[in-house]
Amino acid sequence: MGEIEEVKHGEAVRTASGNSSPSEDIMPQPTVAVEEKKTFIQKVLTPGSVWQIIIAALLAIAIGLAVTTTVDEVPEAAIVLLAIPGNLWLRALRAVVLPMIVTAMIMAIQRLRNMTQGGGAAGRLARWTIGYYVLTTILAVAHSSLLVGLVWSKMMDQVSGDILLVSEEDQEMIDERKEFAIHDVVVDMFYSLVPNNIVNALATDALLSVLVTAVVLGYVIKPGGAIHRAVEEVETIVLKVITVLIYLAPIGVFFLIMPNLFRLDIAEIGENLGILIGATLVSMFIHLFIVVPIIFFAVVRQNPYAYWMKMSPAWITAWGTASSAATLPVTIRCVLKQGIPITVTKFAVPLGCLINMDGTAIYFPIVVVFLAATQGITLNGADYIIVILLSTLASIGTTPIPSSSLVLTVMIASSVGVPITGMYAVVVAIDWFLDRFRTAMNVSCDTFAAKVVTHITKIKDDDGQSYEDVGNIDPNALGRHEGEKV
Repeated sequence: MGEIEEVKHGEAVRTASGNSSPSEDIMPQPTVAVEEKKTFIQKVLTPGSVWQIIIAALLAIAIGLAVTTTVDEVPEAAIVLLAIPGNLWLRALRAVVLPMIVTAMIMAIQRLRNMTQGGGAAGRLARWTIGYYVLTTILAVAHSSLLVGLVWSKMMDQVSGDILLVSEEDQEMIDERKEFAIHDVVVDMFYSLVPNNIVNALATDALLSVLVTAVVLGYVIKPGGAIHRAVEEVETIVLKVITVLIYLAPIGVFFLIMPNLFRLDIAEIGENLGILIGATLVSMFIHLFIVVPIIFFAVVRQNPYAYWMKMSPAWITAWGTASSAATLPVTIRCVLKQGIPITVTKFAVPLGCLINMDGTAIYFPIVVVFLAATQGITLNGADYIIVILLSTLASIGTTPIPSSSLVLTVMIASSVGVPITGMYAVVVAIDWFLDRFRTAMNVSCDTFAAKVVTHITKIKDDDGQSYEDVGNIDPNALGRHEGEKV
């Protein structure tokens, strides 16, 4: 029988039976909690529930828009002070990202090694996950470039005069960002795969380097050994911290969204800027609700929109934080609750957080064409091909932190001969707003990918049974021995 697990007060309690074997102690066994049906009021009152996050986000948006439309200017001091609770919550989330990535990837590789003995599951999972991410990124860049070239660029008006002038401060920033060349991005991306100092990679949030290091560690450490047990202990600590932070998610999301909306001056959004915002949001809508759902339905044969709604805590939190890395704990929790195997979740979701940037890929061509069209420059077919290739590469190399794409925007625009003028300051001014939608879409696409890859690879958990087969799952009930995450 091995070990018997009971769930008390949302935690797993393990008791050993007399005939348990060492191999059963080493091999993780999924924990299944029977979740009681709750009324709507009970769901709303559940700490950190999706309804609390939705209500907090809607309340923050309502207050923010009400203030910006009735007050001439909100004092900067008020905005900064109101943002303190949200920023503290965001900092706490980001603090657990690195230990989460390390422990999740190590445990995922350990499970994949066990599966490999029966037929190469590791290579299959890696190939399909990376292939899916690259495919969706290329599709995102392609339809974004097509739409902006045929539709949006014709709606943008050329500007002149003082609008194109660049302030001295902005010029210094532009000159600094122009130093990034195409080959620098390629070289940095490959160098980031192998850190020359692991401690420095951890200290500087070099997430891709950390992920690769964790993969190597997961492959070489001894199953059931001292390091393996230490990783499980660290994962237990991270689990407890994440659980508390998820309970505080409604408060964090509220104080992240509301102060930022105070900075949005709707009256100053001109026609060109309105088209930039509209083009970005429409292109993201097409990708998230048409392109990706078609792939999802073709492979999984399930309703993609119902699945996406079940992931709402993840993409709402992503919208509030503007960081897919900070949202990673919530994303993993949501994916696990939908029956995705732990091994796939721990491999595909952290990897997607780092390289699957469909929202960013859509944004690059639109911004470059925006900068060109407002100066009366028309890009030709060759320019669009360069934009597509560089946008694909740049989106994969973009770090999962707020507004990191601004640097690469300058590089792509300069590569097709588009001067960086005062209109770039307009893009910077509105980037914080669009960045939230890009992040929400990136996280949404990660959750879709986990389900698609699971269906293609047929990977199940260690006992040969997927969580999808056993009913309701409560990730909070996953005990230390499982090494699973919410």
